[in-house]
Amino acid sequence: MPSYPARKISSSDGQVNVLQITDMHLSTVQAVQETTDRHPTSECCCTYSFEAVLAQALSEDIRCDLILVTGDLVNVVKPAIYDYIFRLLHDTGIPFACIAGNHDVTDELDGKQPYSQRQLIPQPADERLLSRHVIHTDYWQLLLLNSAIPGKVAGVVTDTDIDWLCAQLSACDKPALIALHHHVMLMHSEWIDAHIADNVSTCWQRMAAFPHLRVIISGHTHQDQVRYQNGVTVYTTPSTCYQFKPYEDDFSYDTSALPGYRWLQLANTGQVASWVKRLDT
Repeated sequence: MPSYPARKISSSDGQVNVLQITDMHLSTVQAVQETTDRHPTSECCCTYSFEAVLAQALSEDIRCDLILVTGDLVNVVKPAIYDYIFRLLHDTGIPFACIAGNHDVTDELDGKQPYSQRQLIPQPADERLLSRHVIHTDYWQLLLLNSAIPGKVAGVVTDTDIDWLCAQLSACDKPALIALHHHVMLMHSEWIDAHIADNVSTCWQRMAAFPHLRVIISGHTHQDQVRYQNGVTVYTTPSTCYQFKPYEDDFSYDTSALPGYRWLQLANTGQVASWVKRLDT
């Protein structure tokens, strides 16, 4: 079994296939095989769909070399839920790494109320959630950041984070991928863009000095979008449970969108191919 966290990934063909899963929002470890409760925030529904997404992705006809989990593993901060998630991931036998999202460092009270009326309680991050972590492959470097702020929905890429990124990118000219929880480009959805990572303008300015930065991936937005900036392809990825409706200024669930996940193929040429899959009905 590979040790946690993943630090070095190699493959016979030099290509690395990365499975990104994000925003599981687990509140319980009790999954059900069948349920008539289809409310998108159902606790059992979130647990079941996480298990189903992982099983479906790993049954596909594609070698999985690395699993990246980009935050909001839980909806309430409880060690037992992390134990369950890490056990399930460990049992795959595939190297993996996890970073924090806002829900991993914040408990929300009165969750049925609008965001502005919820009480946000800061919580310490589980020690297994990574910050400023590097994973090397033969041809790529993957740089993982913790953008979560305890007690806040929005995130931040701090000046210290940016200094760290610059140091890593200066020291290694391999093509680079950055993974964090919060989005770094506007989604053109007023309510979710209020919770974008702060300080991203500075980050983009300083990252412009590194043309080998190729890809940024994130979660948080519960939807699939692809953007481009400064030669960087920016992917946001669906949640393994409920989805948000794109381009809506007011909070809205996308009840027609199924749970999803993203594949990224990091080629030995420095090119990347990526696509989203949805959970089979």
